[in-house]
Amino acid sequence: MKFRVARDDLADAVAWVAKSLPTRPPVPVLGGILLEVRGSTLTVAGFDYEVSTRAEISVDTVDALDDDAAGEPSADRVLVSGRLLAEITRALPAKPVDFSVDGPRVTIVGGSARFTLPTMPVEDYPPLPEMPGASGTVDAATFAEAVAQTAIAAGRDDTLPMLTGIRVEIEGDRLTLAATDRFRLAVRELQWSPDAPDVSTAVLVPARTLADAAKTLGGASDVTISLGEGLLGLQAAGRRTTVRLLDVEFVKYRSLLPTTHTTTVDVPVSELGDSIKRVSLVTDRGHHLRMQITDGSLTLTAGGDDEGRAEEELQVDADGAELLIAFNPSYLLDGLGVLRSNTVRLAFTTPSRPALLLPVTGDEAGSAESDGAATEAPAYRYLVMPARLPG
Repeated sequence: MKFRVARDDLADAVAWVAKSLPTRPPVPVLGGILLEVRGSTLTVAGFDYEVSTRAEISVDTVDALDDDAAGEPSADRVLVSGRLLAEITRALPAKPVDFSVDGPRVTIVGGSARFTLPTMPVEDYPPLPEMPGASGTVDAATFAEAVAQTAIAAGRDDTLPMLTGIRVEIEGDRLTLAATDRFRLAVRELQWSPDAPDVSTAVLVPARTLADAAKTLGGASDVTISLGEGLLGLQAAGRRTTVRLLDVEFVKYRSLLPTTHTTTVDVPVSELGDSIKRVSLVTDRGHHLRMQITDGSLTLTAGGDDEGRAEEELQVDADGAELLIAFNPSYLLDGLGVLRSNTVRLAFTTPSRPALLLPVTGDEAGSAESDGAATEAPAYRYLVMPARLPG
């Protein structure tokens, strides 16, 4: 194997594949990156039995080596350390890279820099899973945003796998993503273009893996989503990834979303976020952020006389009954950070029931009825459980 390739193309492809490799692979070969040349296309791939990634780039020149002295054909695939290859390609000067394999070693030359690496036993590397058949396409940037908005609420405790995933529901041209860690719930709906108009299915995808894949593919125009037996595939701009689905039941989340509310508050996202950060400086594990809602004002308080106390009052557009409620401030900040709007609507029912954070457009600001049900659910809903008030 011998080829020349643009340094940036190689570095980007290797970095993208290396990101999904396990930090502590159960067997050494799973920490490797597979390089395969077919014609003028180089495939850079990684696989750990759960996630596979493949990136294809064009090589400037490919020289087929003559058969070796034993009469064996020259190799068109090689396996090398993924971590080391990523570090080397990132550090190479911005010049074309010459890559060649000579027996058990790989030589990488970029400008005046030259590296020689040992190869790994490619015959021990597991076969990459096949990409499932395409199910439809979705705008890449919108999909990346939707995944980020829901992944923020996914659990991180691997002993509860049903809470570490994002549920992907497909009903015709409607795609719904949902995630929860029991303390908050995020739901995002978006349009997509299914290959079959009557498609109806739901799968559970590991949240961290899906978030990383969607983010890296967000620069493309469209993402092709593929669903197969136990696998979800994403493909865009010469890059493909497959993810093994979680075989557990997701919670019945729709019943958790309130359909009516007694109090609403519209407030600028940046103003509320900055205030929460200031007031929560005096919170600790035993204290939460309290919100007091009255006509036209939202007062945030935290702490107590013994460990320090903070208070800040915001002038807001409030409607409905007065309310005192408490929250974990980090949950509120997480929701505000992915809201993607200038104004947030806080919708409450009682101090012991979950509250909703909803994005508000300029036309909608101040228009909600405090005691009515929404005529149409917003595209994004972030629900957060309240903390128990003392006494």
